[in-house]
Amino acid sequence: MARDLVLADGTVFTGEALGADIEHIGELVFNTGMSGYQETLTDQSYNGQIIVFTYPLIGNAGINRDDFETITPTVQGVVVREAATVTGNWRSEMTLDEYLKEVGVPGIQGVDTRALTKKIRTAGTMKAMLVGHADSAALARLQTTQLPTNQVSTSATPMSFPVPGTGKKVVVVDFGFKQSILRELTKRDCNVIVVPPTTTAAQIAHLDPDGVMLSNGPGDPKSVDYALPMIREIEQKMPLFGICLGHQLFALANGADTFKMKFGHRGFNHPVREIATGRIDFTSQNHGYAVSPDSIDQTRLLITHEEINDHTVEGLRHKEYAAFSVQFHPDANPGPHDANHLFDDFMDMMTTFQQQRKEVATHA
Repeated sequence: MARDLVLADGTVFTGEALGADIEHIGELVFNTGMSGYQETLTDQSYNGQIIVFTYPLIGNAGINRDDFETITPTVQGVVVREAATVTGNWRSEMTLDEYLKEVGVPGIQGVDTRALTKKIRTAGTMKAMLVGHADSAALARLQTTQLPTNQVSTSATPMSFPVPGTGKKVVVVDFGFKQSILRELTKRDCNVIVVPPTTTAAQIAHLDPDGVMLSNGPGDPKSVDYALPMIREIEQKMPLFGICLGHQLFALANGADTFKMKFGHRGFNHPVREIATGRIDFTSQNHGYAVSPDSIDQTRLLITHEEINDHTVEGLRHKEYAAFSVQFHPDANPGPHDANHLFDDFMDMMTTFQQQRKEVATHA
C-alpha cells in the first residue's frame, strides 16, 4: 500500500506504508545513529516528531522487551529507506512493522532518506504529514496545524514513584526521562524517587534527598518555565545534575538563554570536548534547542563542554553551588559509553557535599 510524506513546503515523498494505518502530523527531524532504533522510537524527547533514520536498513534486530526507554512511545511517525522483514537477533519478539502497528505509529519506507536529510539540513526542521494520498486538502491541513511546544505535559509522570535502593537517595525530576537514566542510578545502588515536573522545591526538600537530577525531555525549554523557581532554590541546598532538557532548564534558571537550532543534534556520534582537560567523548544527543553561549557571561555559570563541530554549549557548572549539567546523554544505551563517568562524578559530588555539611554542623 502506498503512503505519502508531505512536507510543509509542498514537497511530497512517495513510498510504501509501514506501521499503523493512520495519518499523523509532526516535526520532521533526522537521526544519524547506526543502531538503537528501538531506544530512539521510545525516547520521550521525540514526542511529537516524525523521525527520518539516515541509516539505510532499520529493524534488522527486531523489537525486544528489554530495550524500551518508555513503554508508550509519543513519536508521530517513522521514515526509513528500508524496513527489515527478517530479524536476526535472538531477543527479537516482533518486527519493526508489527511494533509500529501495535503502538499506533505510522511509517513509510522506500523513501530517499539521503535526499530528505539534505533537505532538512538546508531548510531546517519543518512540519510534515504522513498520509495515504497527498492532495491540496492534506497540504492545507498540514500548513494550518500548530505544533505543540509543551510536550513535557504528555511525557512526564503525573505521580511520584520510588525505585528502591540501598545507596544515596536521588530525586529525579521527570520531564520525559529515559529508563537508561534509572539504570545508571540503580547500577550505583541509588535509592531513587521519580517526581513530576511540577514538583516544588519544598516538596523535594521534604523527601530529604542527597541529590537531585533534572531529566531529559521534549519541546521548548521555555515552555517549562514553571520549573525554574524550583531549580533556583534546590541548587542552593543540595547537589544537582541536569541532562539534555534538564541542562537547558538549569541554564534558564540561572539567567542564560536558549534558542531553537536549525536541525538539532540527533544521533550517537557527536564529539564533545571537556574544556578543562581536552578530553574528547563521543556522545549520544537528541535536542532541537541549545543554550546560547553569548548569554553565559552574564550568569554565574561556567561552560565546561562544547561540541567540536559547531561549538554548541554541551556542559555547564555553577561557580558557587554543587550543580552541573550536560546537553548530551551520558546514560546512552546503545551508543558510546564514553561519558557515563559523569554519574560517578555526581556520586562523588553528593559524598563531598555530605562531608562538608557534617563538618559545618560539627563546628557550629
